[in-house]
Amino acid sequence: MASLNMKGIEAEARESAKKHVSTIIKKHGKLEKVDQIRRKIIRQKGSVEAQLKSTIQQQLDGVHVGLEKLKDAQVEVAEIDRDLCKMSELFNKIPKLYPKLSMVRDENMKHSQYATARENLKHIFTVPESVEKTKQWINEGKLLHTHQCLRDLENSRDDLLFELHKLPNQSPHDKSMLKAYFSEVEELSMLLEKQLRLVLSRTLNTVRKEPTIIVTALRIIEREEKADEEALKQEKQSGFIAPGRPKRLKKMAFEVLEHSIETRIEGTQVDERSDNKNWLITHLELIRQLILEDLRVVKTLCVPCFPPRYNIIQEYIRMYHHCLSAHLQEIIQNGLEGNEYVTVLSWVHKTYFSDELLSHPDLIQFTSKLEKESPLLPEEVLNQLQNEYLANMEKNYAEWMKNTLNSEKHEWFSSIEPQVSHTCGTGPIIIFQMIDQNLQVTKTVSDQLTFEALKCGIDHVVHYGGSYKDEVLEFKNIYFNDRKQVPFFTHHMVTIVNNCLQLADLSTQLEMQYLKSLTQIEEECKDIAREKFKKLRTVFLELRNLSGIYLLEELFFDLEKYFSDLFTSNWLGSSVSVDTICITTEDYFQDYNGLAQKNFDYVVYQVRRRYVEKYLTSFLSKRISFKTYQECNTAARQVSKEVDRLKNLLNSLCTDISGTDPFEAIAVLVEVLKSDDDMLSFELHRVVEKYPDISDDQLLRLMHLRGDLNWSDVKDKVAHLIRPKNYLPPSVFKGLVFSKGVNLFNN
Repeated sequence: MASLNMKGIEAEARESAKKHVSTIIKKHGKLEKVDQIRRKIIRQKGSVEAQLKSTIQQQLDGVHVGLEKLKDAQVEVAEIDRDLCKMSELFNKIPKLYPKLSMVRDENMKHSQYATARENLKHIFTVPESVEKTKQWINEGKLLHTHQCLRDLENSRDDLLFELHKLPNQSPHDKSMLKAYFSEVEELSMLLEKQLRLVLSRTLNTVRKEPTIIVTALRIIEREEKADEEALKQEKQSGFIAPGRPKRLKKMAFEVLEHSIETRIEGTQVDERSDNKNWLITHLELIRQLILEDLRVVKTLCVPCFPPRYNIIQEYIRMYHHCLSAHLQEIIQNGLEGNEYVTVLSWVHKTYFSDELLSHPDLIQFTSKLEKESPLLPEEVLNQLQNEYLANMEKNYAEWMKNTLNSEKHEWFSSIEPQVSHTCGTGPIIIFQMIDQNLQVTKTVSDQLTFEALKCGIDHVVHYGGSYKDEVLEFKNIYFNDRKQVPFFTHHMVTIVNNCLQLADLSTQLEMQYLKSLTQIEEECKDIAREKFKKLRTVFLELRNLSGIYLLEELFFDLEKYFSDLFTSNWLGSSVSVDTICITTEDYFQDYNGLAQKNFDYVVYQVRRRYVEKYLTSFLSKRISFKTYQECNTAARQVSKEVDRLKNLLNSLCTDISGTDPFEAIAVLVEVLKSDDDMLSFELHRVVEKYPDISDDQLLRLMHLRGDLNWSDVKDKVAHLIRPKNYLPPSVFKGLVFSKGVNLFNN
């Protein structure tokens, strides 16, 4: 098989060589160099054969060396096998040897006990003296000497107890007797621990004056920590643990430090609520000063004294943080009052993590992550505080606004004449001052709390508006039932109208002041507040309008008789009624001068409209009919004169006339009154075109004044009037009310 493979390889080599030679010869100029090429190929062949021989020789040498090592390994394995057989035979003899060596073991145990006893003889016989000396050193404050002596005594006791522990048959009596003999050692350990507690509790004071005392205490603690580790390691190995171990003095040290921090924080409360209403502000400020000063001391003086692995600055920050949190929660649990809620919230949100305390340049490198990792108060406690504060705020708002309204009501019914200059009550100012003061306070906490307080204030002012409206209505009804009960109705109504406008204006100022400043509130929440402000303004502007109408009821109550005298048999040619109306109006407007300008303009507008309504009602009441065209002209001239008189009076009171002048409606009707028969239809169409909502009944009432015309023709003209279809706002004719209508078909 191998021969066949070699032949195949040789044939492939020959074919490859032929192709190679053929390729070389085909090239131009190579045929003349055949001899050179042949020699070159022979040299290459010789070089390859030499390399092949060298490689084969190296492989043969390696195989030879390997075979030699295998022979040596075989010899060594045989020797190891013989040795293992001998060891196995020896191991089989050991169990028989064990009983024979029992005396040796006993002697070895005794030797170990005697050696231990000999080493500790000095301490055993001098235990009472050592105890007294140790107590003396404790009293003298020589803690290192105390600890060294205590460790010698403890080592002697522990070595002897360990030897007893190793005995196969332990004697409880011996162990109890030994422990009783060394009982005072445990007392010394407790005394030393007590002394260490005392030193550590005064760390922040002592480190300023005698830092070596702190260093000494810490050295003792470190030594005891190592002794604890060795004792625990010995327990794992032998099951023996020395009495009183582990002492865990490091844990004790941090517990003492934390307790001393609790005491220092509690010690900053110098006042009680009953003695000083600002007791909490003072207390928190003293806490701030204490923590800042103490942490500076820790950074500069304690860090060099404590071992680096204690990470003392971070531990002190953690302990202060924990103790302060517990202290604040205790204060909250005991109950807060008034602005104490905001005092705590503001201190937690703004002061604690500010550059006045934990973010101070001296501390920021150690406290930068504390706020995110561990808030001073849990979220649920902060939410509870905010909810309780807002609940108290709502309660105060309800009480304050009720008192404000009651105070104003008392003034309404007072018999003392109010000062003319004071035509705006103090209620709106008081209400918005209360809201602003609360918002200024909540602003020191957070934008979110300020936003909630703002919504609370707006809601209560809206509710106040409803109560105010009810009281104003009741006040008006009482006055008109018996006008003697309220001697200064006009003055108080003027004040009420001004109050309503002032409340609306103050709400706008409040909105502009706070909604822009609340930068951390989402725009959607601000939109909710804007809607609430809009509702508040609507409530008080509507109440302003209603109160203005109540105010004018008194005027028109007194003018009712004189409007009723218009268009009667005694009216034509007489100006008594209009003169009285103008004089009475001027008299009342002397009292209305106390109105704010916007309110005054609104009242004048209402009077203007009511004048027209009253005048038109009398005009169209069918009290008189003019028999001749001459009488109609005379009446028309008198109506125009009276209308001009009324217009001039009101224009003198208020020159700012916006919108359509309602007196134009009377002027249009006057044209109908004085038109001749040929122009009557045209004038009627003008009336209907300008005032589409005028009714046929009202037109017939107008035409009733024209006694000079045929009634059948008049009704026909009215019936065939073409009204425009375009929509116009309601005119003054829409509100006219008559006791009885005119039949369209019967005179």
